[in-house]
Amino acid sequence: MKIGIAQINTTVGDLSGNKALILDAYRQLTELGAELVVFPELAVCGYPPRDLLFKSRFVSNTEATLKEIATQTTEVPAVVGFVESRPKGSKGRPYYNAAAWCSHGEVQHIARKSLLPNYDVFDEERYFEPAEGPSVIEWQGRKIGITICEDIWTHSDIPTSRRYCDDPVADLATQEIDLLLNLSASPWHEGKNEAREPLVQDAASRCKCPAVYCNAVGGNDELIFDGGSLVVDPERGLIAGLAAFDSESCLINLEKPEPYFSEKFNLKGNAATQKALVLGLRDYAHKSGFKKTLIGLSGGIDSAVVCALAVEAFGPENVTGIALPSSISSQHSRDDAAALAKNLGIEYHEVAIAESVAASEAALAPLFGDRAKDVTEENIQARTRGLLLMAMSNKLGALLLTTGNKSEISVGYCTLYGDMCGGLAAISDLPKMKVYALARHINADAGRELIPVNTIEKPPSAELRPDQKDEDSLPAYPVLDGILRLYVEEGLSRAEIVAKGYEREVVDDIVRKVDLNEYKRKQAAPGLKTTPLAFGIGRRIPIVQKYVS
Repeated sequence: MKIGIAQINTTVGDLSGNKALILDAYRQLTELGAELVVFPELAVCGYPPRDLLFKSRFVSNTEATLKEIATQTTEVPAVVGFVESRPKGSKGRPYYNAAAWCSHGEVQHIARKSLLPNYDVFDEERYFEPAEGPSVIEWQGRKIGITICEDIWTHSDIPTSRRYCDDPVADLATQEIDLLLNLSASPWHEGKNEAREPLVQDAASRCKCPAVYCNAVGGNDELIFDGGSLVVDPERGLIAGLAAFDSESCLINLEKPEPYFSEKFNLKGNAATQKALVLGLRDYAHKSGFKKTLIGLSGGIDSAVVCALAVEAFGPENVTGIALPSSISSQHSRDDAAALAKNLGIEYHEVAIAESVAASEAALAPLFGDRAKDVTEENIQARTRGLLLMAMSNKLGALLLTTGNKSEISVGYCTLYGDMCGGLAAISDLPKMKVYALARHINADAGRELIPVNTIEKPPSAELRPDQKDEDSLPAYPVLDGILRLYVEEGLSRAEIVAKGYEREVVDDIVRKVDLNEYKRKQAAPGLKTTPLAFGIGRRIPIVQKYVS
């Protein structure tokens, strides 16, 4: 059988645009000889639709769009993800996460998702009712099993499998199916591929038939979908892999022994992180209507990495870098910012803020009286920069990118309404040491120095007071990142972290800072998710709380 895999980049709520993508891919693949075409989960409306589902006409409009798609199908079935309304008056939630089997101009069958994830960034139980089990469709003498994303995440080695009592793959394995399909919208984070491929291989082995996994690609808000669709044969193993972080429509002949693997399939490490962030940046901006972006360049590592990613995402002609030196800014930082802009070929300006800062301090002097200078005056510098950058963003119609990393945001080493100003926090889920690793990778990948070596090698500093270094306020970043991973991502207690070999005093200080700065993170720009647990909708800690772990 020749299977068409349509790994498309949909936009949440763009029903007409998504329909066009679906029909274009369907026509292309059927012209190539596809006998069956598979699309991602919720392809008609985009994933995740979240509370758009509660708008009075959203689901009915989605279903109407599906019918329009179905009218364009021939004898070649298209299996398309969509939202299905449940009968009025039914007990339970109002919708199904479903897949429509469309052919001969109509919706012929509907399969429904059984396992509904309700952890991390997922909240499908808020909207959908689970199916009683997976669907099997008989077609041309074959039995086709249809699963949707989480339905195959049941392997005992996967921690999330313990959330479910049912096992759709085990159910299908008893029905002697000839082909297993999985329509997916699986958000990417580091290490996701290493977990995902064995799941599909396990499903193919258990069902004793080929398994086709079609994943969404593209950025929607903070989530990045990496594509990387694949096909597994129970005897031959992995026989096909589509591009990572790019749209691709591909025809796979299940009976042909020659495998197909895109050159972009299965990217890992810093290469995957780079492509993920570029895709997330580009889609967040373009799907929001922005064509240009703006970045405040400090001469430091974080703004340099964000700027390099932005140039790859938008092109240098659409990126503007602004340096905003104060009276405290070092000459080497100013030189590094200018060198970065030259290396990247972007428009670059320098706007001095010393007079604006002095004017603010003078205006506040009668109110501050004889109180000693402290972090307040440091933050006036950061907030002056935020004010000017937001003004330029408004005037230029360019998306301002914030440049804070996960290490700083975790402990509140950032200024609310200052360096946190912007529309998207591009690297807010990258720990500081990962930022350094990514900077080196960007230079190596380019084959030349894009990010100045001095920017990478010099001690990091916020430069808000003379001779300031980050390590004046924080432990060395390798230590900080290790503690944060254990506390924020793994949820360990202070005692458990100390037992890992970290000093008790340092752990207490870092944990206290993380807990105290929840209010800042709640007001931060949305950030692109790259780790298993990012700040944002996947981590819901109260701002006002007194628990000490």
